[in-house]
Amino acid sequence: MQDANDLGLVIDAHISLVVLETHDERRAIDLLQRVARQRDLPLFSWTVTDGLRNAGFGLQLQQSIAQHAEPEKMLEYLKNQAEPGIYCLCDFHPWLEDHPKNIRLLKDYCYRHSGLKSAVVLLSHRLTLPGELSRLSARFSMSLPSEEQISTLVREEAANWSKRNNSRKVKTDNATLKQLVANLKGLTHSEVRRLVRGAIVDDGAITEEDLPEINKAKFQLMDMDGVLSYEYRTEKFSDVAGMNTLKEWLNKRREVFLGDHGDVDPPRGILLTGVQGGGKSLSAKAVAGVWGVPLLRLDMAALYNKYHGETERNLRESLAMAERMSPCVLWIDEIEKGLATDGSDSALSQRVLGTLLTWMAERSQPVFMVATANDISKLPPELVRKGRFDELFFVDLPDLATRCDIFRIHLDKRSLSSNDFDLQQLAQASEGFSGAEIEQVVVATLYSAKAGNSEPVTAAVLNEIHNTAPLSQVMAERIAALRAWASERGVVAV
Repeated sequence: MQDANDLGLVIDAHISLVVLETHDERRAIDLLQRVARQRDLPLFSWTVTDGLRNAGFGLQLQQSIAQHAEPEKMLEYLKNQAEPGIYCLCDFHPWLEDHPKNIRLLKDYCYRHSGLKSAVVLLSHRLTLPGELSRLSARFSMSLPSEEQISTLVREEAANWSKRNNSRKVKTDNATLKQLVANLKGLTHSEVRRLVRGAIVDDGAITEEDLPEINKAKFQLMDMDGVLSYEYRTEKFSDVAGMNTLKEWLNKRREVFLGDHGDVDPPRGILLTGVQGGGKSLSAKAVAGVWGVPLLRLDMAALYNKYHGETERNLRESLAMAERMSPCVLWIDEIEKGLATDGSDSALSQRVLGTLLTWMAERSQPVFMVATANDISKLPPELVRKGRFDELFFVDLPDLATRCDIFRIHLDKRSLSSNDFDLQQLAQASEGFSGAEIEQVVVATLYSAKAGNSEPVTAAVLNEIHNTAPLSQVMAERIAALRAWASERGVVAV
């Protein structure tokens, strides 16, 4: 009802041209019917297939009017002969591009019907008005369903499935249902119904396994691919060795992020810095996996565009899309590569930084930002000062116990029983190795064993360790400087 009241105010203000962007055309027509009925105005709709016809409860159109399928003829009729009313033009955007006469006819209509309760509503999934019309128009956005409305839609779809299946009940649990409702925010009513119906139809249940598929489908519906990508595979913290301080920090904030936080400020994000291969990216994936929310990755390289202003626009659109996917985790990997200001594009980098900082300060939706950086010294001080992120975590090289866990994880993942290996000996021999380097040692052992037609054993893994020069040796001075920096400014994510 609020949408009808708000749109009615636009009509009452005698604004002759209204832009309504939505994928839910049927619901938009229903909204226009309510507004027209409340004001005793006729409602007409136009499509290129059916022409101009009655779509409301007012006076019936003459038969000749229904023949105006050709856009220019229809606009001429609206300008010269149309009675006061609401005229909804569906998918009219192709006839505004490089069609100066159509633009002029719409402009004439606005001038001629100024001061009357009569409006042309341009209804489309996306529409950019030419400059000649933008100041004569108003934009209106239909509200998206609230959590309570989404819950109602889920119950309705469950009831519909039950009727079609001999009164069988849809199986689910309260926790999954609550997470489903949260993840469906940002979609239209019809899109919510479609995704819920798809989750129920195969097995008559809504389970935790359905959530990633629903999140992926939501991402595809919102047409967000490109600069922003949906990471289908998230991780469990059981696959992340060590990081106990980080895990504890995140566990304390999970309920606040996903639920009603009351007077507690919701968590906003963390910055992970440290040695390459230490597990920063894996941790970012694990945050989304443990919290059960979508993981979106912002590609800083794809963000940049040679045309002035396009890069900042790409970033603004990506951040706005992330808010529509909320609650979610927004992962910006190697953020320093997109914000470094020591090159020829420093002015552009500063504008990108300004756009990002503004969003970080003003965002209202639950989007948890996880940024990773290998070289913290290249980040602008405005980004790393206190208050930008909730916490800065330093991911150091794994200690002895953590290296044991890493060997166990990667051996078991490759169908090798970690109980058959001397993990303590392997961990001691791999001092100074990162998690990624330990994984590659295991992979190399498997290749060598396959080539030699032998079984991988502890001795074979030790041989690969001895043949590997870890990054901590090759770049010892740089890692020492990074540790010194982090000891004063960050929390070690041990």
